[in-house]
Amino acid sequence: QLQLVESGGGLVQPGGSLRLSCAASGFTLDYYAIGWFRQAPGKEREGVACISSLVGTTYYGDSVKGRFTISRYNANKNTVYLQMNSLKPEDTAVYYCAAGPLPVTSNWGLGVRYDYWGQGTQVTVSS
Repeated sequence: QLQLVESGGGLVQPGGSLRLSCAASGFTLDYYAIGWFRQAPGKEREGVACISSLVGTTYYGDSVKGRFTISRYNANKNTVYLQMNSLKPEDTAVYYCAAGPLPVTSNWGLGVRYDYWGQGTQVTVSS
């Protein structure tokens, strides 16, 4: 069974950090584009970041550039991470990871290009 599972969400104060994980089972992420998306109540789903697993190229939404980092570690290539620093209240949302076909292009932020989705993890930034 092909599955993506997110973890690492929680409550953090403004200016704090969290690291989200996206673990794949039933398939390897080696030949996929992996995207992180988020959706806040009453707002549209937003593309946060994407990594091209084959070459490691990364892409970021304007609202998170310089604060968030997407990566895969060699020790466990079937997990993708999203390091979130300098968190703001407007980062509060449910965060989802998704896997879709390569290559990654300028359409990386479109949810319809992804075939597999996780169930989401809540991130709340509040004092």
